[in-house]
Amino acid sequence: MTETNGSETPRPDSTDLLRQVLDLEYQAIIDSKKIYTGTTPPQYGGRVFGGQVLAQALIAAGDTVDDERHLHSMHAYFVRPGDAQVPINFVVEEVRDGRSFSVRHVAAQQHGKTILTLTCSFQAEASGMDFFQPMPQGMPDPRSIPSTEELLGGIDHPQARQMASRRPFDIRMISEPVYIGPAQERSSQTACWLKTFSGIALGHNQQAAALAYAADYMPFDPILRQAGLFWATPGISMASLDHAMWFHRPIKVDEWMLYVLSNPSTQSARGTSIGQFYSTAGDLIATVAQEGMIRTPDDDNAPSS
Repeated sequence: MTETNGSETPRPDSTDLLRQVLDLEYQAIIDSKKIYTGTTPPQYGGRVFGGQVLAQALIAAGDTVDDERHLHSMHAYFVRPGDAQVPINFVVEEVRDGRSFSVRHVAAQQHGKTILTLTCSFQAEASGMDFFQPMPQGMPDPRSIPSTEELLGGIDHPQARQMASRRPFDIRMISEPVYIGPAQERSSQTACWLKTFSGIALGHNQQAAALAYAADYMPFDPILRQAGLFWATPGISMASLDHAMWFHRPIKVDEWMLYVLSNPSTQSARGTSIGQFYSTAGDLIATVAQEGMIRTPDDDNAPSS
């Protein structure tokens, strides 16, 4: 268990879960497309975490480009829910290799059907202008904030246990947590610190894939907060629809990163979140955008996604 106020003691095998996710097996080339296979750690509810599929698709794409080309953007659509009991095949199409950029398209497939489509771009190192939106000020030290394990570890429920002890990232909420109850004040803003529980050696594109994994944890949080809802709201239904990221500067997922998100609009059973990752040095690491489907029992009866 993680101790309060500052201990960063890793839970057993927590970072190994991430290593498992990022370890794909190359299968074959079929019709000029490379095929990879990834597996899924145990999941509550039997569905695959969307961030896992994003990360694995990026690993597959990155394996087909030169090492000196670094991931700078990705755009994905979640087409169907994944089955945690079945391996996922990743079919990579090498769309283009130019002088500076390489573009890849990835289809994640199970049971002969596509569950995710992703297009991403890699760039050779280049010099140019360098400026960014400053990091928000006045954020507390992450070591002074209770961990998710401390907040949820005593709750005897499979979803709480999944969030408390089966995630490879240590998430510490700066905003009032909305895990098991609504926030006292509604807000369209959310902020947290996060990093892996222990050190992990990854290449540049693997770091980006790991960050994409972590980015999918939080986009619904500002939507729930603004609506006066919480993650365990009875009867709530949520599903990520699409996900985009832009990777600006070097990433180290085993060091604390500030993740700030806002909800500019929610309508028609869909909510949008925009987020930024910052290093403790104040550098803007990445930008995130996601739209998700969200329904409650009070909404009009509508077909599921």
